[in-house]
Amino acid sequence: MTVHLGINPLTWTNDDLPSLGADTPLETCLSEGKEAGFEGFELGNKFPREAGVLGPILDKHELKLVSGWYSGRLLERSVEQEIEAVQPHLTLLRELGAKVLVFAEVTHCIHGEQQTPVHLRPRFPDKRWKEYGEKLTAFARYTQQQGVQIAYHHHMGTVIESADDIDNLMVHTGPEVGLLLDTGHLTFAGADPLAVAERWISRINHVHCKDVRAGVLADVKNRKTSFLNAVLSGVFTVPGDGCVDYPPIMALLKKQGYQGWLVVEAEQDPAVAHPMTYARLGYANLSRFAHEAGLI
Repeated sequence: MTVHLGINPLTWTNDDLPSLGADTPLETCLSEGKEAGFEGFELGNKFPREAGVLGPILDKHELKLVSGWYSGRLLERSVEQEIEAVQPHLTLLRELGAKVLVFAEVTHCIHGEQQTPVHLRPRFPDKRWKEYGEKLTAFARYTQQQGVQIAYHHHMGTVIESADDIDNLMVHTGPEVGLLLDTGHLTFAGADPLAVAERWISRINHVHCKDVRAGVLADVKNRKTSFLNAVLSGVFTVPGDGCVDYPPIMALLKKQGYQGWLVVEAEQDPAVAHPMTYARLGYANLSRFAHEAGLI
């Protein structure tokens, strides 16, 4: 597998705040994403969840299924319960050729609570790292046997958000558990995306290219807003339109021989940030960064 450029439908619609882009049909997302230059899409709330239905829709637009978010609850569930819960999602990904499953632990998460300040996010219970790591590794080993590898998504408002959280997760899990590098969430969390990438480059199997408007980030942190209100304030944007320094990250991925997807994932209010404009800008910037690094 070589490196491909994909996009998340968050540019058009939002899973955590469905009122954003509520009237935008899936057809618009797919046709505009393809027109902007992208090869594939991640899943969103308007996507059919049956391979026999979604496959022909993607084929019509000559697009591939990149991956899709899965809300894991291994802090509450057994491995067996999680394996049972993931079946419909895993089956869809596998049948449509996606190689990674975006996994995030959502037990007690607050990123979807618009009135809860994101700095009040839950903390991972320190005494459970070993147990959790063993469970997630076992779960990842199962999905790997099905042809799909876990890409763990550190995320604002969840128990695994910071660079230290990621270190603990990687130390306590086996190589079956891949790491999704999200440049925007790391920057929001106060971490250096390049430093995290350098530390765990051998585990990175999926990349979300989300940029951050530094001025907006400082403002929302000062006002202690919720994650969703930070999104509405415009904290995120497409790569190359914010403060994240992408060239050294791309160079590191090239050096490691990264093969997989680079995904533009920049949730904004589509009524403010015109989706097609930002899809084109995201593709232009990301393709330039990738070409300059020799990734594509």
